[in-house]
Parts: sequence; C-alpha cells; structure tokens
Amino acid sequence: MLKEQSKSISVDQRFIVRAPEMSDMEDVLELLEICDLTTIGEIEASIEMLQTDWTNPKASLERNLRVVTTRKGRLVGYAELWDTHDPIVHTWWWARVHPDFEGQGIGTRLMNWAEKVSYKAMARAPEEARFTLEAGAYSTYQPALDLLQGSGMKLKRHFYTMMMDLHQHIEAPQLPEHIIIRPMRNKEELPAIVRAVEDAFQDHWGYVDNSYEAELAFWTHVVEADPSFDQDLFFLAMDGDQIAGISLCWPKHGADEKMGWVGTLGVRRPWRRQGLGLALLKHSFGDLYQRGKNKVGLGVDADSLTGATRLYERAGMHVARQFDVYEKELRPGVDLMKQTLEEFGGLSNVTNNNC
Repeated sequence: MLKEQSKSISVDQRFIVRAPEMSDMEDVLELLEICDLTTIGEIEASIEMLQTDWTNPKASLERNLRVVTTRKGRLVGYAELWDTHDPIVHTWWWARVHPDFEGQGIGTRLMNWAEKVSYKAMARAPEEARFTLEAGAYSTYQPALDLLQGSGMKLKRHFYTMMMDLHQHIEAPQLPEHIIIRPMRNKEELPAIVRAVEDAFQDHWGYVDNSYEAELAFWTHVVEADPSFDQDLFFLAMDGDQIAGISLCWPKHGADEKMGWVGTLGVRRPWRRQGLGLALLKHSFGDLYQRGKNKVGLGVDADSLTGATRLYERAGMHVARQFDVYEKELRPGVDLMKQTLEEFGGLSNVTNNNC
C-alpha cells in the first residue's frame, strides 16, 4: 500500500495524535489484530482486554491512552502508558503501528508522549527511588526493537510465552497432605486471594511492595470489567481455611477460544517445596481440557530466580515466543525493585502474564 504523504512532512502535519473515545474501541481492536498477525502470526488482542484497560478507575483515556489517525480519519497507531502503581518506580509503555505506516515517525511520536507522561508520574515516586520508563517487544520483530533501541532504551529482561497441547492423558495432580484444590466460591473471597498473590509474589524478580489497597482495587476491576472472567477457573489450594497457593486461569487467550490461559500461579512460602505448584498446574490443565480447550499457555520470566521455567517444562510446556523488556532511566537513585534471592528470604514457583 502506498504511503499517504511524503516522509519529508512532519508527523504532526500528516497525522493526528489524540486521546481515544470509547467509540474508537472497535477500530483499535482491528489495528491490534493486524499488528498481532504481522508480528507473531496469531491474535492476542481482545475486546475484553481493551474494555478492562479503558475502564481502569485509576487511569483515564486522556492521560494514559493515545490513538493516531491520518488526516482522513484512518486509525494507524495506538499506545498505552501505565502509571498506576502505588508506590510508582517505573511506567510501562506499549504501542502498535499499522505495518503500512511503519518508518514514518509514529512510534517515535508515541514514545515522546510516553516519556513526557512518565516524567509527570515521577513526581509521585519516592524521592530516593530510581525511576524508569519500560517497554517491550517480541524478540523476532525487528522494527519494534529498532524503535526501542533507537530511543535510548536498554535491554533489561527476557520473558517467555510457554504453551502446551492438552489431551486426555493429563496426569492427576499429586497433592501434599491436607491440601485440597477448589475453585473460588464467590467474590467475597477476592481480598484473601489478593493477599495470597501478594505473599507469593514478594519473591518475584522486580517485585515492589505495592499497597494492598491498590492491589485489591486492581483485581476488583479486573474481575468486574472482564466479561470472560469465570470464578470457577480461579483455583485455590486450601490447607484448612488458609490459601496455600493459587492458579488464576482464563477461558481464552486473545481471539483463541480453544486456548486456556494460566494468568497467575503462585505458592506461598510455608507450603513450598512440596510439589504444590506442579499440582496446581496439572489441576488447571485437566479442568481446561474438560472445558474443551486443546492448548494452554502462560507467561514467565525467562531468567526466573526460582526456576519456574523448569517447572513448566516438567509439566510438558515449551517456549513458544520470547518478549524482550527494555528500560530508559529517567532518574538515578535507589532501585526499589527486588533483584536477587538474597533479598527475598525464600523460594517460590510464580508466574504472571503482565510485565
């Protein structure tokens, strides 16, 4: 397809960059689907994802989102900048540009916008904290990597998408004594689930001690805003009345109705090294298979300090894609993100699909 205007004309002259309106959502989804097919060959974007993001009570369309259109109204770019952590020590930016409009300065324009918003967000960070702008791209898509590297960002971490086919020979989980696995019974259990997630994730690389209230607000919004949420897929490993571990799953991934997704898996410290992580995985796989799913996936830190990737390989999963996370330091200072096991005081098997 021919470019609409000469590259010699500035981005601001050729395109309109603005906050989206709710009526833009379908066009944004179409753009994301095109970009997904170009970058990884399948669709990860979903209307549920956009609905959840666009209605986040701690964010706003004006502050956190941008769309780019041609002067004729065609939507050709989209970006999100997340500054909702509490406390905040970094922002997270991601963007997509229509393949026919790459190389025309749209990505750079959206990056500049993200950096400006990030500097404003930095005013809310602890005074002593190092502050960064983070972004990422699939390792196989060079245009996105070129944009990040050309913007002065440095490679920080690799993350994997791991997958496996599901079949009728899934082994039954071997549970530690006194442990049962059951689904979430009602939304009144969400506060206890959030505390279990926070407890398990305190040993995760990059963890920041966020406020419980902020985490509860985030999860409450997720389960209320995402129409695909199913409490029967939020699996709890119970030791009496205590949550020992969690496997919070979703009935699909992107547009793939046949693929289940393990969104958050964690085991709390007192119940580790007993095979509970593997048992939760196998229980999740078996339930998803019974629901008609023919494959399952999850996201994980490729250099997991706790050896999570080895756990998933033992469960039969394989690496399908690699996602590279980059950062740009906006202010030097004390790094409040945990980096080593020595800082944690414990081990865990933990994974999550959010960077």
